Amino acid sequence: MPPPLRLSAPWLYPAGGRSAIENGALLIDEAGRLAATGPDATVPTPAGCRREHFARAVIMPGLVNTHTHLELTGFEDRVLDEDFASWIRHLRALKEERMPEEFLAAARRGLADCFAAGVTTVADTGDSGAVIRAMAEAGGSGIAYQEVFGPHPDQCESSLIGLQSRVAESRRFTSPRVRLGVSPHAPYTVSEPLAAAVMNWARAERLPVAVHIAESPAEREFLLQATGPFAAAWENRQIPLPARLGGSPIAWLEASGGLTPNTLCIHAVQVDAEDIAVLARADCAIAHCPGSNLRHRHGDAPLAAFLEAGLRVGVGTDSVASVGRLDLLAETRRARTLAGLSAAAALDLCTAGAARALGLDGEVGRLAPGLWGDVAVVGVGVGAVTDSANVADALLESSPADVVATYVGGRKVHSLAT
Repeated sequence: MPPPLRLSAPWLYPAGGRSAIENGALLIDEAGRLAATGPDATVPTPAGCRREHFARAVIMPGLVNTHTHLELTGFEDRVLDEDFASWIRHLRALKEERMPEEFLAAARRGLADCFAAGVTTVADTGDSGAVIRAMAEAGGSGIAYQEVFGPHPDQCESSLIGLQSRVAESRRFTSPRVRLGVSPHAPYTVSEPLAAAVMNWARAERLPVAVHIAESPAEREFLLQATGPFAAAWENRQIPLPARLGGSPIAWLEASGGLTPNTLCIHAVQVDAEDIAVLARADCAIAHCPGSNLRHRHGDAPLAAFLEAGLRVGVGTDSVASVGRLDLLAETRRARTLAGLSAAAALDLCTAGAARALGLDGEVGRLAPGLWGDVAVVGVGVGAVTDSANVADALLESSPADVVATYVGGRKVHSLAT
């Protein structure tokens, strides 16, 4: 077990509603958890502890990305279709060409890219099983949601059995830091019977659920009146169109038994006031991906309305196939503009608020004793921070290139010096 680690810098940003601390420090114990945070003079220095001081930098919680597809790393600029249904078909073709070892290499690279950008916890969805292995190997943190597909009702039993088998295979990679979930992909790739079966099984197994929902106008059209590109694709494959029509994507999720506090709703762009009220009553969480929504011309999710309704919301990047380089702080800046947030409120969406969205608020997202020692050290220019009031602004304007060091449980996983 490594000795304790003490970090100090001109500023420490605890997040979670606490003000920045000038000349701050923290101590991470042998188990990788935070033992103390506060002004440098108040944080102990145990005998034999490792010490690192960062000049012209801010120590902050490791960032929390609520939606990634790290197995798709390497597909940057490979899928350029403007039409969303065509984009999905092109991406699926690329995935079919990729071998299992290539998915694992992509997941490893994607996770390293996250660390280099100050991201220490990810909520990842994928169907290869590569990401949870990469997270376990690298000592990462987060939730890997195993995807399942099956639009034809006749596929329900076989798809569920396949999902259960893949989950069983992946359990060996789980730990207190790496958790497993399931993801019935979306209403246009999963039949309602399969979605209901997955939700029931997840509930019995106490597995968290993530679902792409209310993402595009095409999805809403598909569920409202069984027309549009997704309906055409189903008809071409002789898949029965949805029997239940006229409801919103959120109504589809409710009918499938998917409205629970353990459900992460990815995107949630095509929602109205009634949908938001339903989500809030069920205490669902939202993964807000403004860059991806913009890229695919889905519209803007009503972030301000989500927050006003008390929904748990975190920002996500989505995949490199959608947005190119994963830059969570750039996504957070987009969210700030969209909802008119303060810098501190925006940063909450990729720290403490994101942790709440994933049910990890007692583990990550803040710098406080008892939480994991997940830390990002962000360099700031001379004069960028003048007092505690503008630390959040300086952090929000930073980029992955400004991340000096990243730690997961007190273990350094990225350093500009190496």
